[in-house]
Amino acid sequence: MAGGQHIHPISLDAAHAGWRLDRALAATLPTISRERLKSLVSSGALEGTDGLVRDPATKVRGHEQYTLTVPDPRPAHNEAQDIPLVIAYEDEHLLVIDKPAGLVVHPAAGNLDGTLVNALLHHCHGSLSGIGGVARPGIVHRIDKDTSGLLVVAKTDVAHEGLARQFADHSIERRYLAIVNGIPRLPKGSVDAPLARSSTNRKKMAIVSPGRGKRAVTHWTRLEPLRDAALVECRLETGRTHQVRVHMASIAHPLLGDPVYGGSARHHRALLAELEFARQALHAARIGFIHPVTKGRLSFDSALPSDMQQLFSRLVV
Repeated sequence: MAGGQHIHPISLDAAHAGWRLDRALAATLPTISRERLKSLVSSGALEGTDGLVRDPATKVRGHEQYTLTVPDPRPAHNEAQDIPLVIAYEDEHLLVIDKPAGLVVHPAAGNLDGTLVNALLHHCHGSLSGIGGVARPGIVHRIDKDTSGLLVVAKTDVAHEGLARQFADHSIERRYLAIVNGIPRLPKGSVDAPLARSSTNRKKMAIVSPGRGKRAVTHWTRLEPLRDAALVECRLETGRTHQVRVHMASIAHPLLGDPVYGGSARHHRALLAELEFARQALHAARIGFIHPVTKGRLSFDSALPSDMQQLFSRLVV
């Protein structure tokens, strides 16, 4: 390291002959993503024996020597805040967080601080290698503020790129537990209905005609019938905003406590008020994925939080 930057000597050999330069660099520097390497090369950070090389598509001849200068990640704009976190897993590449209900994932209008990102900037101080050259956690997916449970966060460009690819091809395993209004007649089913922003309320998502929105698929299983309610597991084939909430409401089984899509029967509303249960009854209970660096399979489970356990116990027949 020298003056706020890391110097990487690189030796390419005959095995790389014919490759694109950015591909060969990614093979020799596995902790830096190929996209980040393209950007660095284009910005003049790579020097060979004949001077700077700025074209990441340059064909490798074999046996070239380079020096890559990688600047330290720029500080993130968001403030690091000491907010307690429950960490299910952590290594140098990623974290799995068990998020409590009420914690916003990412700063936005109305929630500029006090978010998961602010907490991660404090927790990961000094260990973020930078996403796109910025020292920030890589948020590859989100769960709603008032949904509890598991989500995975990248610390490095390589982890961010690898996890984003798995989310894009829907290979991430995600299972939610929900307490819904009414008891589904069938033991299981699927909802395959595209989602888009509601045309009448931009804060809501709505089922739309094919071609207008993004495909969304939820597979649900009735786990336990309750008193005019049920505990349901929802397995996400896709991951769209408010997907479980909209899909379950569409089959007449909205989530208890859901202030946007739901509605609860009158006796449920009295119970929710008594328990001071002021959120949708939804918990991200399992996440599974291939580690983007080690390539091992990882899977994590999270038990129902105490507020949902209490609601469940009061509804047991």
